[in-house]
Amino acid sequence: MKWLFDLFPVILFFVAYKLAGLYTATAVAIAATFVQIGWLKLKGRTVEPALWLSLGVIVVFGGATLLLHDEVFIKWKPTVLYLMFTVGLVAAQVFFGRNPMRAVMGKQISLPDTVWRRLNYAWAAFFALLAVLNILVAQYFSTDAWVNFKLFGVTALMLVFVFAQALVLSRHAEAAQDSDGESP
Repeated sequence: MKWLFDLFPVILFFVAYKLAGLYTATAVAIAATFVQIGWLKLKGRTVEPALWLSLGVIVVFGGATLLLHDEVFIKWKPTVLYLMFTVGLVAAQVFFGRNPMRAVMGKQISLPDTVWRRLNYAWAAFFALLAVLNILVAQYFSTDAWVNFKLFGVTALMLVFVFAQALVLSRHAEAAQDSDGESP
């Protein structure tokens, strides 16, 4: 459910784009992100920093798209967001000795420090790859192709990456349990 909730603005963007065009879709994505945050606040839940960051980026880049009537800004939005995630993950690890992936997943799984560090850098690299792919698709393909890539391509890549990470992590989690004398 969380995954679908996270995709809510992207799905609405896609539907609005297909029905009414890019500028309407951009306005819908901005509104949907505000609704997402409002829903979480109404339910008394914590709004994750990534969602606040996403709101800021969609308001700035989506707003520029609407104000200047230029689709290039909304096409850059995912790249900027992915690069901010990349920089945030790397900077937290390198400069502050903090591991955001451990902070998010540490209660669900126990892993050695080296595995947490690799996981953090793997996600940073994955977001950097998404940033590059997004800008390449935005630059060299039609807006229709970019919108389809944004929903279907990125979602598929995310699923494959998460599945690959789960396989790697399960191996390390089993090894950690075995070394503790517990059975998996």
